[in-house]
Amino acid sequence: MPPSARILIIDDDPNTLASLARAFRLAGHEAIVSDNAARATELAKTERFDLILSDVVMPGRDGIALLEDLKNLGVSSPVVMMSGQATVEMAVRATRLGAADFLEKPISTDKLLLTVENALRLSRLEEENRDLKRQLGRRQIVWASDAMREVMAQVAHVAASETRVCVRGETGTGKELIARTLHDKSARRAGPFISLNCAAIPAELMESELFGHEKGSFTGAAARHIGKFEQAHHGTLLLDEIGDMPLAMQAKLLRVLEEGEIERIGGTRPFPVDVRVVVATHRNLEQQVAQGTFREDLYHRVFVFPIVLPPLRERREDIRALAEHFMRQLAEQNGWKPKTLSTEALALLENYSWPGNIRELRNVIERALLLAAGDVLDAAAAARALPESTQPAGTDSPATAAAGSPSDGTLAQRVEAFERETLLAELKRHHHHMTKAAKALGLERSHLYKKCQQLGIDLRAIRHTE
Repeated sequence: MPPSARILIIDDDPNTLASLARAFRLAGHEAIVSDNAARATELAKTERFDLILSDVVMPGRDGIALLEDLKNLGVSSPVVMMSGQATVEMAVRATRLGAADFLEKPISTDKLLLTVENALRLSRLEEENRDLKRQLGRRQIVWASDAMREVMAQVAHVAASETRVCVRGETGTGKELIARTLHDKSARRAGPFISLNCAAIPAELMESELFGHEKGSFTGAAARHIGKFEQAHHGTLLLDEIGDMPLAMQAKLLRVLEEGEIERIGGTRPFPVDVRVVVATHRNLEQQVAQGTFREDLYHRVFVFPIVLPPLRERREDIRALAEHFMRQLAEQNGWKPKTLSTEALALLENYSWPGNIRELRNVIERALLLAAGDVLDAAAAARALPESTQPAGTDSPATAAAGSPSDGTLAQRVEAFERETLLAELKRHHHHMTKAAKALGLERSHLYKKCQQLGIDLRAIRHTE
């Protein structure tokens, strides 16, 4: 049985509690005991256990009632039931309620430990399976737009080759996900995928991170370090933000790409590595070449097949699919009840400019889910989750500039200008929260949308300029 399992034991017989606790502690585990179901339920609310072992027949609430309570609380720990008065009906009911196993007293120590070991192993396998599903969900590329359809066609076309790919796009557009997909669709898929963010590594540590070092090769080198190229042998190495790599390292990287071999710092000989290098950047490499901050020869080595990821503001058709994907993912990850996305909330998301791209969208969805009440992520939660837009003093939004003064023109023109100014002021006061603005004006939300359209108020424009 794996060490350090934390086990809660419930039984109304003090001798049974003492003997079971002793058996588990001798096997190297932590045993917590309770002589009644009510106390056990309170413990399960506040503490985490790797396994719960409970008697069935107890005064007050019995083990079956305890099992129902644990299920209602959402306790995921495996539960093993035991009884000296077992019946087939009792065992069937316990199993239907989610018990991992049912033991009949008296129980031999060997049988007890084996049963608990099997329950723990199954529980850990289920947890690993959930983790894998979460990881796959995080690595999933979600799209519905023509722009991304073209990108994914390029990925499928080049993935099976050994061609060097340069993934370009703004921060937060999903460049690493594209690189991982290239790896997963390649002949190297069974090998490792290793990533290094060149912007996050100090210049003096870059060579060691890429190529590794031998023990004692410099002060602080207490042991051999295997670099990213070695780690990626027979696989794919992503050099993220390659535009931030120091010039001195660019020359060394160029040699490795040309010769296909590396040498650790402090090493005595070079040795070959079989690695497909994919690079990514949000910078303009051509401009860097012209400025002398990126080597032209390295540029031609890495910039063989460019894949350009469009920013989210240029692929608004993907916002619904991405938002709903993140809602499902976050609900599963946090154990939240799934919610649906309202039409009004989607409109707010689609009208926002998303300077942080997909990464910002995920953060906004997470905030909105925490703010939303009920089963719907509504416009109120979306508006509160989005950053407040700001407008420099002395400037007017396009809608305001077009409005004119309410004291000019005919009566109809003055009434229209007054209505426009009133709506704009109310929208600004409520941070473009349509429901709150409509309520303050005594209008239905749908009527407010129509009124804005009639008055020529571009909701998207004022959100982007204020």
